[in-house]
Amino acid sequence: MSEKILEDYNDVFSDIVNVLLFHGQELIEPSALESISVHSQYKGEDAKLHEQERDVAKKWKRYNVQLAIIGIENQTAVEKKMPFRLIGYDGASYKSQLQANAASIAPVVTIVLYFGEKHWCKERNIKSLMNIPKELDPYVNDYKMEVFEIAWLTDEQLEMFKSDFKVVARFFVNKRRNPDYVADDPTEIQHVDEVLKLLSVMTGDRDYEKVICDEMKGQVKSMCDVAERLKNMGRQEGRSEERINAVKFAISLGASEEKILKQYSKEEYEKALALMKA
Repeated sequence: MSEKILEDYNDVFSDIVNVLLFHGQELIEPSALESISVHSQYKGEDAKLHEQERDVAKKWKRYNVQLAIIGIENQTAVEKKMPFRLIGYDGASYKSQLQANAASIAPVVTIVLYFGEKHWCKERNIKSLMNIPKELDPYVNDYKMEVFEIAWLTDEQLEMFKSDFKVVARFFVNKRRNPDYVADDPTEIQHVDEVLKLLSVMTGDRDYEKVICDEMKGQVKSMCDVAERLKNMGRQEGRSEERINAVKFAISLGASEEKILKQYSKEEYEKALALMKA
């Protein structure tokens, strides 16, 4: 859910598509997008009904005419059979249009946003994943997927983004270039909670979630603010560790609980005791 919330905003979704598919041309306006169900059903080999779920999908409409269905899938790791997964999503979208007796069938486009630091190293089309007899090859339809490696976007591409996705993309590019990178982006973030939740999931670093606790809401407006909060959290954790070590030392010297609690909290005392018993 954390991966999907930011991209579900129309301003972010349209920005991603405009930059990655249309090279910065603002062909899709946020107001022209309409969210659609990400759930679809299919009958498996066991004859049971199964459900599949896209990450984010929207209708692109103009003058009440549906121009296309566009989906976004997020990946933190390379998935070998990803093209087959996508063809299932796209097929379900076409089938739903047929079942709705649509006057005309809108094209379906799905893109993959890959957040890994290494290049996508697996095949991007289904024919390369199958052993097809050469006699059949001319009759087997191919399907290829569009993968965009976010950490490998160019500086020119980064500058095209106008939404919060610029902050996200720039973070991953800088992190790939320098593993010790500390976020220093002063760009004001519109959807702070959603950006930090996405970074937390995609990086596996839960500290980003700690920054969005209630007392800090409204105070974090950019990645510079996030970096400052993370630095302060590190200092606080360091001071906390120092205090617990001091309590452990006092206990080892035979100081009474009553005397220790005059300077330290009950929680610090109990934590020190537990660490000494471990």
